Amino acid sequence: MDTRLTHTTQAPTQAHEDQRATRNFPHQVSPQDASIPHLIGRQALAAPDAVAVVAGDQRLTYKMLNERANQLAHYLQSLGIRPEAPVGVCLERGSDLIVGLLGVLKAGGAYVPLDPAYPTERLAFMLTDTQAPVLVTQQHISTTLPNSTRKVVLLDADSALLAQQEKTDPIFEATPDNLAYIIYTSGSTGQPKGVQITHKSLLNLILWHQHAFEVTSRDVATQLTSPAFDATGWELWPYLTCGASVHLPDKETIATPQSLQKWLLDHQVTITFLPTALAERVMALEWPQTLALRFLLTGADTLHQYPPPTLPFALINNYGPTEATVVATSGRISPVEHPDSPPDIGRPITNAQVYILDERLQQVAPGETGELYLGGAGLARGYLNRPELTAERFIEDPFSNEPEARLYKTGDLARFQPDGTISFLGRADQQIKIRGYRIEPDEIVSVLNRHHAIQASLVIAREDTPGEKRLVAYLVPVAGIPITASALQEHISAYLPDYMLPSAFAPLEAFPLTPNGKIDRAALPLPDENSVLRQGVESVPETPVQARIAGIVAALLKMERVGIDDNFFMLGGHSMMGAQLILEITATFGVELSLRSLFEHPTVRQLSEQVTHLLIAKLEGMSDEEAASLL
Repeated sequence: MDTRLTHTTQAPTQAHEDQRATRNFPHQVSPQDASIPHLIGRQALAAPDAVAVVAGDQRLTYKMLNERANQLAHYLQSLGIRPEAPVGVCLERGSDLIVGLLGVLKAGGAYVPLDPAYPTERLAFMLTDTQAPVLVTQQHISTTLPNSTRKVVLLDADSALLAQQEKTDPIFEATPDNLAYIIYTSGSTGQPKGVQITHKSLLNLILWHQHAFEVTSRDVATQLTSPAFDATGWELWPYLTCGASVHLPDKETIATPQSLQKWLLDHQVTITFLPTALAERVMALEWPQTLALRFLLTGADTLHQYPPPTLPFALINNYGPTEATVVATSGRISPVEHPDSPPDIGRPITNAQVYILDERLQQVAPGETGELYLGGAGLARGYLNRPELTAERFIEDPFSNEPEARLYKTGDLARFQPDGTISFLGRADQQIKIRGYRIEPDEIVSVLNRHHAIQASLVIAREDTPGEKRLVAYLVPVAGIPITASALQEHISAYLPDYMLPSAFAPLEAFPLTPNGKIDRAALPLPDENSVLRQGVESVPETPVQARIAGIVAALLKMERVGIDDNFFMLGGHSMMGAQLILEITATFGVELSLRSLFEHPTVRQLSEQVTHLLIAKLEGMSDEEAASLL
């Protein structure tokens, strides 16, 4: 049964004259009192045995998902969770994550998604900042979390207690204006900032998505992103509120375009969201002309490639900061044979207002560049505990007669094309996006400058090889204090997540300056083997296997050499690059090595031990010549 809510389009009037100038498309959404808990509960009644979630060998029907979330919700309410109460959810991607998030919503609380891979200090800050009275997690994760007096609910160890709770839908007291979630993004002051999203804003995203992509209960969707990435909600709620099923691939499947493609085909996925870098690689593959996939949605970074004419599904490019509830503009990208500019970011979604303004907050003419401002139903309430920053970034809407209307100042540069689509032109400030993550360089600088060996630092994103964007830290060290790259990475990783680790540290005597006395970023030198800090005491290969793996790693990272105790990820490697490393090691030695092995054994020495064990088993029965070829 398909129980999607409907949209009704509002006819243009004279009052919408300004909105027409901004290429907005005003809509009304009904009913206003709908909510995620109500809609999913409705699905559980209409089709209890329909599959809601598939994660590996775990399958949850709508009845199972709804009842487990209800039991968690009843227990959370017994602990005092009510509307506006934040609840930390620290779970890995899987069926428990979805139960945890939905359970918090059903209790009326606001979930605070926490990635278990984040440093303890960062998690501690988020929990302290929200003052979350309850944390939902699992036993093996809880041992790594910061100590506190808050109540901890373990979905696995407390399963017997949760099973005693009522399976019926709890009383849902939250209103559309109450918080649905608080999610943290990088902050320029050195601390992440919590963005507050209401049920009303989240529901607007859900209803637009269902309408735009004609989502029904027959659809098969995916959830691939980090639990703490705002796209997670976009990957879940539009589908689960209308009876579709959501499938979660494991990390190894996501790591290579080829394995992800096979998984999408095998699971007959009809709609998927992939971060931009991964989407570009996936759509470049050869695809069968007959398949289930209808839409490939992408976003979170600048799209550089147009789809090939043979692509048998639609490519949809999306744009939106966390402060605008994931997506503010969206549009289908058609093949272009000889493009002279990157693909556009589409048009405003339902109930979104998009303005491109000059420094006087006046609208620029089509074709002219200005700063992008967002308004409408998707706008966040503001930043948690940051009233001054909220006032600075969420300004009074000069184009609205409503006293509470606001616009979010994105810091992004853009222009309207004659057809109403929007061209994204980059940042007006120094904010960076890498592999879908929004990074404030000053947050990394703040951590770097706490190190006793650093006098001053500067972090930028370099793209010296097209498509390979990386973080580089330029440093002015304190004279006479020795420092290594590994020491700095260890220092940073205690405070910041892995995606914020610079891949290179370039020491300078002083930063180059412009005639006006500002740092001349254009004059910063290209980091190379001779100008960056080494990892530390370089350990040279001791065996032929170590030498060959070290050579593969060095070539992949475009380094002259690497030590056998250097950590692949601390050298600047990431999961997609790691998948390529595993493929090359497999091709070189003829052994089956998994991506998980790289995450668990990230140094050349450790990888060599894994390969050697596999080789010993394989060498039995081989001739001396065959064995020598492998070694």
